[in-house]
Amino acid sequence: MTTNFPPFIDAHHHLWDLQAVRYPWLMARGVRRFFGDPTPIQKNYLTEDFLSECPGIRPTHSVHIQVGAENGLAETRWLSQLPQRPAALVAHCDLDAVNAMDDVVAQSQLGGVRGIRQIIGRHSAEDAANGSGKLLDSPRWCSNLGALAEMRLSFDLQMVPDQMPALLVVLSRLPELNVALCHAGSPWEQTGSGWERWKAGIKELARLPNIYCKVSGLGMFNPNWTIDSLRPIVRHVINSFGTERVMFGSNFPVDKLYRSYGELWETYRLLIENESGETRHQIFYSNAARFYQIKD
Repeated sequence: MTTNFPPFIDAHHHLWDLQAVRYPWLMARGVRRFFGDPTPIQKNYLTEDFLSECPGIRPTHSVHIQVGAENGLAETRWLSQLPQRPAALVAHCDLDAVNAMDDVVAQSQLGGVRGIRQIIGRHSAEDAANGSGKLLDSPRWCSNLGALAEMRLSFDLQMVPDQMPALLVVLSRLPELNVALCHAGSPWEQTGSGWERWKAGIKELARLPNIYCKVSGLGMFNPNWTIDSLRPIVRHVINSFGTERVMFGSNFPVDKLYRSYGELWETYRLLIENESGETRHQIFYSNAARFYQIKD
């Protein structure tokens, strides 16, 4: 492992305090999730836990992404009061709720909030149970997406490849909204027709200049990943979005289920080691800083 790791922004990680905020999925013991068995991470994960993952490889800044709290405002309030707060916070709001924008305003007034995430796709089985995919058909949800742009807030988008055509229609109408595609668009199938659908969808979404792509959470789709299995995903993302709209995130502690923090970031480094120094800095640092309005 390199001892001279470049400055980087972890553009996607989570923290939680089970005594301060209620997280139903973290309190549901024995329930298997789409990413595997959550038992090892069903405990507090605080700033000091995150920063101690790999002393030799620490982010210069980080972006906290909402993580299924029962009350998004409570989660954001807790995060905003941390002594060592992440540089940017992406909060949760149900944009299809009648009072959605009141909730967004309340959260945006807390320190560090740069955007909103509402998951519309995780896995076909879970999505069928919770109905999240129906948001794409809601005029109110689409209208409130546009309102985020007016507030200079971005949107973190977690979805599945089958939703890409419908998302292309929705997002093409919102050119002022900056969107971060979480987890490289969830490449669940990495062979055959499913792989081809993901590649085609990524290429189409990348045509919209306001969409960025985060390489993160790939262990959820292939727990036994190797650098060789990640390479075609990362190369297709970079080739589609260009080096100025790609960023890296750890998805810790969820992806801690599969690999250590140091091994993950060293793999990212190796995957782009042949790029120019300027390109490496873009992907590791400046793209995330620009998107999430992070200042040194």
